[in-house]
Formats: sequence, C-alpha cells, structure tokens
Amino acid sequence: MDFRHFLPPLLRDAQALGRLGAGRLLAQALTTGAIAGGVIGAFRLLYDILLTWSGRLLRSADMMSVEAAACLAGGLLGLGLLAHALVRHEPLISGSGIPQVELMVMGRLPPMRWARVLWCKFAGTLAALWAGLSLGREGPSIQMGAAVGMGVGRVFHDADEVNLPRHLVGGAVAGLTAAFGAPLAGLCFAFEEMRAPLTLPLLLFVATAAGAAWLVVSFCFGFGLVFPFADVPWLDWTQAWIVVPVGLFSAVLGAGYNRGLLGLTLWEDSLSGLPLLVRSLFPFLLSGLLLYVFPEIVGGTGLGVMDFQDGLRPLWLLLLLLLAKIAFSCVSFASGISGGLLMPMLAAGGMAGACCASPLIACGLLAPGQTPTLLLLGMAGLFAATVRAPLTGAALVVEMAGCHALAPLVVLTAWIAAFTASRLGVEPVYDGLRRRVLLRGGAASVPSPAERQEKSGGAAGA
Repeated sequence: MDFRHFLPPLLRDAQALGRLGAGRLLAQALTTGAIAGGVIGAFRLLYDILLTWSGRLLRSADMMSVEAAACLAGGLLGLGLLAHALVRHEPLISGSGIPQVELMVMGRLPPMRWARVLWCKFAGTLAALWAGLSLGREGPSIQMGAAVGMGVGRVFHDADEVNLPRHLVGGAVAGLTAAFGAPLAGLCFAFEEMRAPLTLPLLLFVATAAGAAWLVVSFCFGFGLVFPFADVPWLDWTQAWIVVPVGLFSAVLGAGYNRGLLGLTLWEDSLSGLPLLVRSLFPFLLSGLLLYVFPEIVGGTGLGVMDFQDGLRPLWLLLLLLLAKIAFSCVSFASGISGGLLMPMLAAGGMAGACCASPLIACGLLAPGQTPTLLLLGMAGLFAATVRAPLTGAALVVEMAGCHALAPLVVLTAWIAAFTASRLGVEPVYDGLRRRVLLRGGAASVPSPAERQEKSGGAAGA
C-alpha cells in the first residue's frame, strides 16, 4: 500500500518539493522566466520600432499616389507570403498557440519541437502584427514562453514527459507576464484557464518564472503600464449599479464574439476548395484596403483603448467601430496565421465600455472623466465572457492599468459577465479552439499527465 495517499496535501507537496530539490526547481524557474522575458521583451521592442518606422513612413507618403499604393500592396503581400510559409513550415504556430499548449499540458498533443516553434512563432506573429491585422501578441507570447520552458527543461535534462507540464505551464505564465507586464494575471491564467493542479512545487515554479519575466521586461526593457491612464476615478456608491449593465452587455457581446469567431474559423476549415494561400493572404489585403477606407480599426495604427477615454464620441459611431473591430478580428484569426486574440479582445472590450459610457454621460449619470473606469470594466467583462476566466481577466486589467483601488468593481463586472455568458450556453473560446485542434486530427494517442504520473509513482510532484 502506498501510504503517501494518506498524507495531508501540503505535506505531500513538501515531500515532492524535497525530492525535486528546491534549489534546482528555482534555478529552472528563474532561467525560464529570464529567457522568456528576454525573448518577449525583444519581440515587443522590435514591434514598437517597426510600428514607429512604418507609421512615420505612412504619414509622410502621399497615400493616394499609385507608387505608394503599389509599395503598400507589395509590402503586405510579402508579409502575407512570409506568414503563410512559416505556418506551412510549422503548423503548430497557427492561431494564438494557447489551445496547442493546453493540449500538450493535458497530454493530448505530443511535445513540440520547441526551437522551431519559437523562431517561427516569433517571425510569423511579427509579420502579421506589422501588416496591421487585428491580432494580438499575447497568445503567441504564451506559446513562445512555453517553448522556452520546454527548452530549459531539456538543458537541465529534466524534459521527461512527467515533468513536461511543469515546464510548459511555467513558460506560458512567464510569456503572458512578459507580454502584459502582469505576473498576478499569469498565475491566475495557469490555475484558472489552464487548470494546472495547484501544488506547492508548481506554484513555486510558476511564481518564480513570472517574477523573473516581469523583472526583465520592467527593468531591462523599461516597459511600463500597457494602459497608463492619467486618472481612473472610482464610481460613486450611487453609481455602483452601472457594473450590472456593463457586465450584461459584455456577456452578450462575448457570446456573439465566440459564436462569430468559432463559426467563421470552422466554416473556412470546411471549404476544401479554398486554397490555403488565399485564406492566408486575404486579411493582409483587407488590411491594406481598410487603411484607406476604415483606418480606425487597423491593428497598430488604428484607434486604441486610450483613444476613447475622453468619452466624447457619439454612440452610433462607437457601435460601428466596435462591430467593425470584432469583424476584422474574426477575419484575421480565421485565416490561420500566427496571432492571438487577447489584445484585440481587450480593445473591443474598451470600445464596449465606451458604448456603455456614452448614453450614461448623455443622461447625466456619469461624468466624462469617469469614462476610463468603464473602459476597464468593459475590458474585464469581455475577457471574462469570452475566455470564461473572470479572475484572470480582472487581474489582467488591474495590472495593465495600475488601478488596484478599482479591483472590487473589476472583479464584480468580470464575474457577472462570465456567469451570464455561461447561462447563454456559449462555450468558452479556448474550449472551442481546443476542440477544433482535435477535430483537425492534431491529437495524439499519448497517455494523460495523470496516467504518466501514476506510472512513475508521482515522482514529479507537479
């Protein structure tokens, strides 16, 4: 009989930590976090440089001239061909990469070729973002971080299948932390969305990796808050009811977003006669067209969350921008090009918050200076409704804006949105995307982590 099953969980975790070696575990976590922070920090810095250069070039050029249009079309075509070639070279980098990492942690996908995934994801996502597609760097950062974690495990000769989930989860948390500058959100993501087992060794590993990644992007690269609002005022107690309509609106919007994104992606999957090259290039060409007719929703150079804090735009224009942004995000993601969902989702959530603020300001129920508060509530609500991870969404928004005093309202809005979206019967977005990976034949007949741990006698402890 194995008497370890009768020990209290904390004591079992302490014994597992002793077998692993706390010093070795911390060394692996620090290395994972530092390297992931360096990779993601370099990615963010390079993207900012390219975006600044291309924005200056666009502002100085005569966009209505034939030469400028031809150069723009040629550049977008070249970026599209590069992104398509990288996905063909390494299919695992398609999309955000979060569902693939989660399936590896579950044991439903075989381990990735980490070095190949890392450089392909880096270059492919950079091409898509530079081209103005409505995609995010955060999901790719999570996959790149997981690839770094797996590589560190191999360097430490600790890459066996039982310990693989720990390295994947720790690297993913470091990647999310480096992308958003949000270590607490990274921890919540590991245990709420990725559903990693809450054990002492794993908690120590992911917390150390997140801290190391945060230190690298904050002090080595100098990245500050993603949303540096000058002021985020608290809602008066007579305005506390506002969180309810914001949460409900976010839930309905999130349910529609999930249906639209998953429906369009699966529909394009079913088009056997649609060449993959055409599918990949379409959003790149659409981005060029939108740059002329609707530049506000183009990624990078379009309107961001910070542009809505004045609360002066009319409701009809805000709704038009919101629907157009969601539509372009769905088209960009459905192409299968490397790129994430989270930042466009947060941008749409900010627009949703602005849509809620506009009529309240018109009715005198909200001061224009309180608009940033509703932008943040809308971001947390839409994230929670779409991903169905309210704690992660709330922590993410609070850390990205540095509005810790607003945390209770943010958490309440996120919970209302997540609960309502669940009652609407729409599955969370990453659940649907994991199912898509399995339906496309990406699953492997490999044992689950629990089966591997049982076979090894629980030696890994995480």
